[in-house]
Amino acid sequence: MAPRGKKPIPSHLKLVTGNPGKRPLPKKEPRPELAIPPVPPELCDDAKLEWGRVSVELNRLGLLTNIDRAALAAYCAAYGRWIKAERRLREKERADPVNGGLLSVSAKGNVISEPLVGIANKAMLDMVRYASEFGMTPSSRARVNGSEDPRAQKDAATNYF
Repeated sequence: MAPRGKKPIPSHLKLVTGNPGKRPLPKKEPRPELAIPPVPPELCDDAKLEWGRVSVELNRLGLLTNIDRAALAAYCAAYGRWIKAERRLREKERADPVNGGLLSVSAKGNVISEPLVGIANKAMLDMVRYASEFGMTPSSRARVNGSEDPRAQKDAATNYF
């Protein structure tokens, strides 16, 4: 399968960046209402805390709608998994200062890399990937010049179409 190229940029983000490609914007692109979706009960406590922290800010910036619930939940779940793995690694480091908690002994007595390191690294990569979808990384934020007032972005999009 051939690569699909760059992801399309939503029209409201093109508006705040000045539509650099000057291509016509789609007239019927869905524009869901800004909202903070309800917290999924399946998230762990750390993930729920992260939900509360980022959802308010994303909403203030005009970047969060009810339809974004699953993507935000995926980000928060990855965050929660990363925090849990990092906490366990710190516990192992305190118990084994020589190896810093980075090595374990298998059931057969072999020294292996601590599996929590892989879990933490995978969760961290997932977390950063999901965070970039919401403009929560420096490089993803650099592509957007947001407005302080999300209603101004909404009004600009409404007046444009």
